[in-house]
Amino acid sequence: MAKSPTGKNISGRGQRDLRVKVKSARGRKLSSTLWLERQLNDPYVKRATTEGYRGRAAFKIMELDDKYRFLVPGARVVDLGCAPGGWLQVAVPRINSLGERKGKAVGRLIGVDLQQVEPVPGAEIHVLDFMADGADDLVKNWLGGKADVVMSDMAAKASGHKQTDHMRIMALCETAAYFAFDVLEEGGTFIAKVLAGGAEGDLQKLLKMKFTKVANVKPPASRSDSSEKFVVATGFRG
Repeated sequence: MAKSPTGKNISGRGQRDLRVKVKSARGRKLSSTLWLERQLNDPYVKRATTEGYRGRAAFKIMELDDKYRFLVPGARVVDLGCAPGGWLQVAVPRINSLGERKGKAVGRLIGVDLQQVEPVPGAEIHVLDFMADGADDLVKNWLGGKADVVMSDMAAKASGHKQTDHMRIMALCETAAYFAFDVLEEGGTFIAKVLAGGAEGDLQKLLKMKFTKVANVKPPASRSDSSEKFVVATGFRG
């Protein structure tokens, strides 16, 4: 049973009454009203605001790392499509890129995106198209070597057509995987968002040839009504 700020128990009926409802406004689409209502009632959105993260997606990488432990002190990490920076915020203390954890190895964190991203202390952020010729060499130069982790929460711009959006994000994810093959150190890890829809099987086959273990995970922070999940590929064969 939930409790109010005063510590008193709230009944199930009371909990439902606490839900924020958004009234439709003239000129605003119903889909926009429903999105706003969902945001206002999303516990992860509230946590992100309270804890200072730039978005609820920060909890997705947090939950994945809690399970698979790839963001370790001293790791060299690349975040593809890093805007708005929530994944970078999570990675900084975990890989110790600021050197604040005494006695622990100091990691290196590179974020790349097509747009300018507000700075994150402990991360080096570049405006870069990771699909451009020579992008992999630039990233390795910035890192000072190969990466231990390549991670991506990228999604292509939604078209409104479910199958088209699925194909677009899978193509983006596959391109990110090939980038990872170029920059990862042997034994490295690749994490990327995918959408369920049928075309992810080809990506699975590709990753299983390159990594010793490939898992498909839907972290608790992913909305239950979303088709998104994350592929976590560990043990890059080199």
